[in-house]
Amino acid sequence: MSKFAVVTGASRGIGFEICTTLASKEHHVMGVARSQDKLATLEEQYPEYIYTMPVDLTDEQAVAKLTKRIEEYKNGVDIIINNAGALINKSFSELSLSDWRAQIESNLITAVNLTQQLLPSLNESAHIVNISSMGGFQGSAKFPGLAAYSVSKGALSTLTECLAVELSDQNIKANALCLGAVQTEMLEQAFPGIEAPVSAKKMGDYIADFALNGSELYNGKILPVALEDPE
Repeated sequence: MSKFAVVTGASRGIGFEICTTLASKEHHVMGVARSQDKLATLEEQYPEYIYTMPVDLTDEQAVAKLTKRIEEYKNGVDIIINNAGALINKSFSELSLSDWRAQIESNLITAVNLTQQLLPSLNESAHIVNISSMGGFQGSAKFPGLAAYSVSKGALSTLTECLAVELSDQNIKANALCLGAVQTEMLEQAFPGIEAPVSAKKMGDYIADFALNGSELYNGKILPVALEDPE
């Protein structure tokens, strides 16, 4: 049975791959990001199944317009994948309050805003998947320069646990995947020259499958997805 998924951060990297994987399985996808040009490229991949809309997810009015468009899909929303995010690599002593606010806006508030506004459109048994990071996984190794990023991702993980409780009466599931290093444009910009052990395609395939099937076994879980030991 075809499902309808909303995927943020869809214009590149992992989000792009999630969308194409879901569409290849004949599921309908609304891909959301800020870049109109890159979203157009995404939509060209599977025009029958992928729809896109450029949106600033921190803007309540912009997300309200997105929600109205999604409501046109009469069968409701089955999956939300909150994948949008940003990474600032800067030592704690150099991080400005603006940097902290930007990380929290990009990595937490985007998920809060979209999920809250889409609640009326979610079908019973819908699955919310928040893409967190090993940096935000309790007890994992921490790295210099990633304080703001890790804290914001840790907050996203906690939000996941809260959503699982608050939405349980609707049988809506919420889980967080804490990703290790993945070869993406965002990672390369923050850490020039780095070679991650996992490609965006491989991770996108995994997340798409988890979004479709993971709620059968998991709810309110913070799951590490990494080749390295988290401790």
